[in-house]
Amino acid sequence: MQSAGWKQAVEWLAAAARDPRECKRQWDHGTGTALLAAGRYWDVLSVPDRLGLLALDLLWHDPPNMPGPTLVDVTARRVGFFLPPDPAGEWIGPGVRHVGRGAWVAVPPPYRPGGRLEWLVPPDGTGALHSPVPLERALRTATTALAVLAPAGAEPGGW
Repeated sequence: MQSAGWKQAVEWLAAAARDPRECKRQWDHGTGTALLAAGRYWDVLSVPDRLGLLALDLLWHDPPNMPGPTLVDVTARRVGFFLPPDPAGEWIGPGVRHVGRGAWVAVPPPYRPGGRLEWLVPPDGTGALHSPVPLERALRTATTALAVLAPAGAEPGGW
């Protein structure tokens, strides 16, 4: 059974679907994921998993800037940070993709994984998102750390 918090998170996420009822049906009885529109309630910043996991760890250690909803795609090896639509910031770097208005994002329900997609930080139903400035700072710090650790010629953010 889902808690009240999960119910709020389901409603918040499903609101980004063309048909929220169909979205919830897909989560419960279909593929386990639903396509949700980016750019209305949130955008997604998708980064290589190594970069994203390190940045998320940095955010966890900065209590005033606790992380917002964060997905991992274990097959594509990417981490997706949910942030406000049209965030200010310089989202550039190897493998960094900003997904906004006009794009669709495959999303599992907040209460369980959906195949290759899992919530590292599920939405809480309040609409809380990543703050762009701390996220950008964490990504820059993680990029620098990975560049120092990577052997010469290795792809930044890759394994």
